[in-house]
Amino acid sequence: MFASEVMDTNFHCLQPENTIAEAVRLFRAASDKEGKKIFGMMVTDNHDRLVGMLSMYDILLFIQPKHVKIWGEMEDLDPGPLFEALLGRVKNIHVEDIMTTDLVTIKLDTHIFVIIEIMIKKHIRRLPIVEKGRVVGVVYRSDVFYYLLRKFKE
Repeated sequence: MFASEVMDTNFHCLQPENTIAEAVRLFRAASDKEGKKIFGMMVTDNHDRLVGMLSMYDILLFIQPKHVKIWGEMEDLDPGPLFEALLGRVKNIHVEDIMTTDLVTIKLDTHIFVIIEIMIKKHIRRLPIVEKGRVVGVVYRSDVFYYLLRKFKE
């Protein structure tokens, strides 16, 4: 039971120079193509080397106003214009500006129980599989779960 048995080789990647607006469009296009929601993608350079990851969470963290906690206490504040200004900032921000670069990767021969441990301890939804410096696949938490369910039935 290794990564090679549960990995998905049909994955989508972003480029560091993509804008966040382009990344959101690519998330949507990938979701439509795959028939499932895509919440994050690997970021690769021109040589298919993994340089980062960008998730919906990274984008939400970026657009969240710093003082959002006190807004609920300010009844006379209209957050509409502030929200529009924040979304406007996204058009000029690139994937490389907010992507996660502290990455955890695995190899084709990583055992599934090691994968599970990494995913649980580090709260990771997807693990890139890197061989010889290049991304060859990705393991999603849901795929691990359903793989194990099939194994339990056998």
